[in-house]
Amino acid sequence: MRKRKHLSRAYVGLVMAFLYLPIVILIVYSFNASKSRSLWTGFTLDWYKKLFSNEMIVGSLLVTLAVAVIASVVATVIGTLAAIGISNMKKRTRSVVMNMTYVPILNPEIVTGVALMLLFVFFKNFLHFEFGLVTLALAHITFCTPYVILNVMPKLRQMDKYQLEAAADLGCNPRQTFFKVVIPEIMPGIIAGFLMAFTYSLDDFIISYFTSGPTTQPLSVTIFSMTRRKVSPEINALSTIIFVVVLLVLLIMNIRDARKEQQEKKKRRELKCEDF
Repeated sequence: MRKRKHLSRAYVGLVMAFLYLPIVILIVYSFNASKSRSLWTGFTLDWYKKLFSNEMIVGSLLVTLAVAVIASVVATVIGTLAAIGISNMKKRTRSVVMNMTYVPILNPEIVTGVALMLLFVFFKNFLHFEFGLVTLALAHITFCTPYVILNVMPKLRQMDKYQLEAAADLGCNPRQTFFKVVIPEIMPGIIAGFLMAFTYSLDDFIISYFTSGPTTQPLSVTIFSMTRRKVSPEINALSTIIFVVVLLVLLIMNIRDARKEQQEKKKRRELKCEDF
């Protein structure tokens, strides 16, 4: 038994090292005084200072955040309305539409990226627009919307249909029922879909590579173009900041969920005490 425990711990340790050791090395070398990726010459914060004075990186970061916010908000609205519409369809029609919804997710990103690029080139000849923020946002909305639909649909299935009838009996019109009954019930799915869309938009490279313009590029495309020459330690500093921000968000969410569980347990205990 002890040997199995030691082996399992060693296995977990190796997996964790494999996953997080590259990130630790990246963070350490973001404070390296030299540009060398193998030689430590001293501690410095110069790369963080230069990062915020680098117009190309800061501009790409702003483009990435702007596209992610626009795409996630629009995809959340479209995906939520689409999920509500799909849930009201007949069973056969609903299954067909849901299978079509899975296609953009299962489809290789390079196929989606090339297809969107060709579509934008086709419309470019008629509308005379350039590749940039608009094409990036439209492309991201396209592949983010299915994720919102897939997150909202389970909440719609869990919703008690009799609540809609009760709201109508109490005098609510369809608009009031939608905003006061349906939206609050499916809000966890909407939030999950929004966060997933925002995450996938930030993380995307392949589709962004085919749909971005020469003057408007997201951070992933900018970093890729820099790797053709030599990766600057400024990228290490930026990656460290992004990792720390994501880690803090995860910790805050976990702490919030833990507090909610504790509050629910207290309420259950109080109800049991009242019953006795």
